[in-house]
Amino acid sequence: MSGGAAGAATYLAFDIGGTKIASGFVTLPDENSAHADCGRKPRVEAQCEIPTEASRGGDDIRERLTAFASRQLARARDEGAVIRGIGIAAAGVPDSRTGVIVSATDILPGWRGQRIYDAFAKVTDLPVHMVGDVGAHGLGEAGYGAGRGHGIVLSIGVGTGIGGAIVVDGTLFSGAHGVAGHAGHVPSGLGRGFLCSCGTREGHIEPVASGTGLKDLYNARCDAEEGEPVADGSQVAARAAAGEPLAVGVIEDSARALGECIGGMGNLIDPDVIVVSGSVVKAGPLWWNALRAGFEDSALQLVRSAPLVEGELGGAAPLIGAAVAVRRHVAQGRP
Repeated sequence: MSGGAAGAATYLAFDIGGTKIASGFVTLPDENSAHADCGRKPRVEAQCEIPTEASRGGDDIRERLTAFASRQLARARDEGAVIRGIGIAAAGVPDSRTGVIVSATDILPGWRGQRIYDAFAKVTDLPVHMVGDVGAHGLGEAGYGAGRGHGIVLSIGVGTGIGGAIVVDGTLFSGAHGVAGHAGHVPSGLGRGFLCSCGTREGHIEPVASGTGLKDLYNARCDAEEGEPVADGSQVAARAAAGEPLAVGVIEDSARALGECIGGMGNLIDPDVIVVSGSVVKAGPLWWNALRAGFEDSALQLVRSAPLVEGELGGAAPLIGAAVAVRRHVAQGRP
């Protein structure tokens, strides 16, 4: 691994998701240079991953995570890299202060209650800091991606689920209970009757606008029209691109409803920029046009001036954001 430039620092980062745990060595440019928007980008090296194997339970995830960390730290030593700290982007709702997962969905059984900092203390004395995975994504995009140079960034992730993050002057706003930014759980009439990952059927946007939601919305309408069901949201996008009226209608209705929700969030937050990332944003111009139309219908006139842009960092965003979070943690002199 190449050495860092003067003022740069390297961190070991992890991104814990429902299907895989990704890791990499993230070298961040000098923080003052980043704020000056001099164009320097982080380096993400030695990227690798292991399967989450969520069905084996939270205890197993915790033990394999720390074993993975031990291997990565050994690799860093072998390559002569100096690791300044460990940043973790975690699924669920982590308590950044205590290192405990305070909430998690059934996607990760047994993940709630895991004491991650205590587990890492058994394998390293490096500083460890954990934030939510979508929050980390937002920190990455705000600092070094599509939100770079903006003071207030609203980041929305639209993939298997929908999440969000609010970043103000480089700091993640997590709210009183650590759940700020849960964009998928904003009310939407389109979602009424569809089961959300939080357990409600009263009408959230996630179960009709995420990748899984596109599939479920399509199949619900498909049943009524005796059509051919799809296995995932990408098939809906492909059918829409081919001109199938049912798929076109699903993409337009779903994206417009999401845009209306984002407009409502914008009215509350008044961001400088809104960054939208995730697999669903690849659905094409039909999706983006409907999203922007819904946003403009819902947003106040001044809020409409905030650009709605696609994220730039892809899958590296949570790793970069986790490194940003632990850098700030270390700078504040915390263990």
